Amino acid sequence: MSGGISASIATSRLRAEGMGSNDHAVPFLNQDYEALRQQCLETGCLFQDPSFLAEPPSLGFKELAPYSAKTRDVEWMRPTELTDDPQFILGGATRTDICQGALGDCWLLAAIASLTLNERLLHRVVPHGQSFQEDYAGIFHFQFWQFGEWVDVVIDDRLPTKNGELMFVHSAEGNEFWSALLEKAYSKLNGSYEALSGGSTTEGFEDFTGGVSEMYDLRKAPRDLYRIISKALDRGSLLGCSIDSVTFKKLVKGHAYSVTGLKQGQVERLIRVRNPWGQVEWTGAWSDNSPEWDELDPTEREDLHLQMEDGEFWMSFQEFLRQFSRLEICNLTADALSEDGLSHWNTIKFHGMWRRGSTAGGCRNHPNTFWINPQYKITLLEEDDDPEDDEVACSFLVALMQKDRRRYRGQGQDMHTIGFAIYEVRDKQNVHLKKDFFLTHSSCARSETFINLREVSNRLSLPPGEYLIVPSTFESGQEADFVLRVFTEKQSETDQLLSVSLYSSTFFDPEILQKDGSARLGLIEFQILWNKIRKWLVIYREYDMDKSGSMSSYEMRLAVESAGFKLNNRLNQVLVARYAENEAIDFDNFICCLVKLEAMFSKYCHFLHDECMISAIKLELLYSQCGRRPSRHGTLT
Repeated sequence: MSGGISASIATSRLRAEGMGSNDHAVPFLNQDYEALRQQCLETGCLFQDPSFLAEPPSLGFKELAPYSAKTRDVEWMRPTELTDDPQFILGGATRTDICQGALGDCWLLAAIASLTLNERLLHRVVPHGQSFQEDYAGIFHFQFWQFGEWVDVVIDDRLPTKNGELMFVHSAEGNEFWSALLEKAYSKLNGSYEALSGGSTTEGFEDFTGGVSEMYDLRKAPRDLYRIISKALDRGSLLGCSIDSVTFKKLVKGHAYSVTGLKQGQVERLIRVRNPWGQVEWTGAWSDNSPEWDELDPTEREDLHLQMEDGEFWMSFQEFLRQFSRLEICNLTADALSEDGLSHWNTIKFHGMWRRGSTAGGCRNHPNTFWINPQYKITLLEEDDDPEDDEVACSFLVALMQKDRRRYRGQGQDMHTIGFAIYEVRDKQNVHLKKDFFLTHSSCARSETFINLREVSNRLSLPPGEYLIVPSTFESGQEADFVLRVFTEKQSETDQLLSVSLYSSTFFDPEILQKDGSARLGLIEFQILWNKIRKWLVIYREYDMDKSGSMSSYEMRLAVESAGFKLNNRLNQVLVARYAENEAIDFDNFICCLVKLEAMFSKYCHFLHDECMISAIKLELLYSQCGRRPSRHGTLT
């Protein structure tokens, strides 16, 4: 446990020093790009990545599994073997550099295509200075945002091919390779190429920017959506769209597109959309050769046509609302798009976990266990500055993201269905609320739906006050790590409840049970222990509610607290893992657990006592040297 605390402190210190920022990204799998590159240049050997081998398992686990039909005759080749003049980026990174191959990752390609519209953002992901000419060593690197920090992913440039052609993402230019290498780095980050099959464009958006995404149902689009999209494009936000229903005129159901432009035309509003396939375009009104173009001034018509790339098309904004089902916007700085101002929102992150038996309580459909989910308190202090709105309210955005789920696809797992609920709390005590509270209080806000996406987010507005955010999976007992991000327009305060690991015990004896070092209990010592066991037996019987002779892990948590030990979620998880058998705890294990806690608390209190004495001596020496003592208010007099 002390090692975990030390690691946590070290991580916090590194983050405070900038580690995890885009300028100081964390080396993925501890691979240092510059060191590896220099080593290859010195030895004259091209880099071969030992952590993402050019072998079948890197391709996938099902349709792309080793020995499957789709992976037969695959050859891993470097760009220098595919063409005489390989280029990393040729003539600038453009949307035509991203053409889909034999992998269902159109969601990712739509995100990459949007990224090319903002060169500054692009080069946060695709670092400058990489080429196949100057100091080429067969090694490249890319940076991605992952759950609160940026990571630097190193790859070699061996790419999967069939018959001398790239299998997956490729550029329309046959000798340009940045997009194919980017896809490989992202595949490595997620475990394999096949792990990228299927997803939401917002996932790619956020991993390329560290921003936060919002989703709009176009069947219920806000009246000012055109203005929202216009402002988002002006700010460099990334936009994607997709279709759920039956389609026609060459639009593809279940396919991810990117929104790349808007235009207030002479006749009507137009929107520009791109298919990452680089082909298969809309054939309705305002498509490339439709008669609507004849209504425009020739200069404007030529200008709009010149702005298009292969795979892009214009359509009327109203037609867009009719044909498409969903719009996704990634706010780079979580600005309030519904406001005219560019106010910067305050951001706070919490890293948490759901663990079976201790913190995986499921949604409100599971009233007996919902309360054990992690709980976070947020205090909304100031209402928004909106003179046109008479309602006193605070705007904030809650985004709940489950971590690393794509990595588990090869093991038959996928995204959990997740969501959150928010409750108003009136007291200021940082206590983990129990079952009775949630049985008698309704949520004042919640995620719009529980959904099996990596992230669920909602923009909300509530009056100033204190609120509790409870993130959960839909089903109880499902395990995952998550990051909860809260964006507030005004200043706020947040707390993770149960952040204090230790609490005074009702039955706590500051002396360790065995006192004289003889390794045996004397009569007095045995009497102390026996009295404790008798009291703990009463507690055990009270919380063994079904009188089965064992407690569930949830009942154990209540029993331990009743015995006087208030623990954080991490300690509860450790205890369940150590003392539960099939999520049940018998009396022997319960007693062993409490004795262990008793000894640990005792040592901790002795440690605190010693530290306080040392601090008091240091203060006394300081005051004697300066000739002053603190006043009753703590200031020096």
